[in-house]
Amino acid sequence: MERKPTLALIPSAYKAGKVYSVLPADGVGDFDFSRSGQATRVNKDGLIETVGGNTPRLNYPMIDGVVSGCPSLLLEPSRTNKIPTSNDFNGSGWNITDLTATANQVISPDGTLNASKLLMTGSGALRNELEAFFNDGYAYSIFVKKGNSRYVTIRSAFFTQSIVVGFDLDTLTAETNGKIEDYGNDWYRLSITKNISGDADKSGFFYLYLPNSFGSQISVSGNYVYAYGGQIEDGSYATSYIPTNGGTVTRSAETCTGSGDANTFNDSEGVLMAEIKIPNKSTTDSYPIAIFGIGAILQIYYRASSQSISFLSSVGGVQYLFHSTINPLGNHKVSLVYKQGQYSAFIDGFLMNRQNSGNVPSSGVLNTLNIGDDGSGYFYGNVKQLQYFNTALTDSELEYMTSYRSFNEMAKAQLYTIQ
Repeated sequence: MERKPTLALIPSAYKAGKVYSVLPADGVGDFDFSRSGQATRVNKDGLIETVGGNTPRLNYPMIDGVVSGCPSLLLEPSRTNKIPTSNDFNGSGWNITDLTATANQVISPDGTLNASKLLMTGSGALRNELEAFFNDGYAYSIFVKKGNSRYVTIRSAFFTQSIVVGFDLDTLTAETNGKIEDYGNDWYRLSITKNISGDADKSGFFYLYLPNSFGSQISVSGNYVYAYGGQIEDGSYATSYIPTNGGTVTRSAETCTGSGDANTFNDSEGVLMAEIKIPNKSTTDSYPIAIFGIGAILQIYYRASSQSISFLSSVGGVQYLFHSTINPLGNHKVSLVYKQGQYSAFIDGFLMNRQNSGNVPSSGVLNTLNIGDDGSGYFYGNVKQLQYFNTALTDSELEYMTSYRSFNEMAKAQLYTIQ
């Protein structure tokens, strides 16, 4: 008989400031949620939707532009959209050369008639007029729907680290440093990213061309696409859309903490299981994915220095650190198991590491489950589920719990297209 967790989060019910857990039923396992200000998500209809301050974001996955599967809890770092008018291509922050931008031409990814037509009248480009300054990396993104132009080229102009990225809207391919995401109704989010930590001059401009060949920087008169929601942000990957209307806007970081109490957790043995998705390989050395305990720490986290999903236990000042060898990106089911004299780590149905030694926390020490907060950082990504068991499960049980039940389930979790 399959054993049941004592604490379980399957993101479904929430209110401002709170994410409700399925177990335990008395509410002790509920999480406190915080984010100052608005943010956007993909709702159950596949549309970009703005939610209010302190409202958790249940973000729905999309495969080939169609919502597929249950939502996950989306947690992101603080980011600022540096474009003052993100959806007004004639407004502040944009400079059009040999181009006509006509507003409100088609339905945008937010479901309203507010997307613009970008029509080339010469060989110029759509340029971001502001000179954007960055720390160690940038992400430029824009939503595009094909008109009569198959190709889009985006160029960043920096001192020594300029890049040119071609996109093909027919084959949905992008050159190095580029990414295409399907938002449905023939809308695609095009993004480019670049690490510029070694560049002395960390400022630059961005250009968008509509050429007749892949990767060309010469637009052709008469070519057009529809566009929505431009964004320039400081970071190693593009985050959710941050609308602006006359000035830069900052989306604050999110926290989700405070689940459980001393009666929820068993200090002598247990299992922490998480199904999570890491959006990109961050340049941050490490940040936790999930952590519980005060006085003792048991955590699953992404480690940038080894580019891996890693596991850490720290009890009485003695640490055990495990690294996996799998690609940390994408959706993964992971578990950390502890009992006296043994710590084990499982990922996607496989035993990754085992330490046949180590003490467990003292009685009454473990009393809190946080999604990410250990005093030094937070988890940023998607959380599809969290489970805690107050007993150590067998290897067979752990292999089963962290495995996919079918090929279709795995494909949906990884957002693969089945052909």
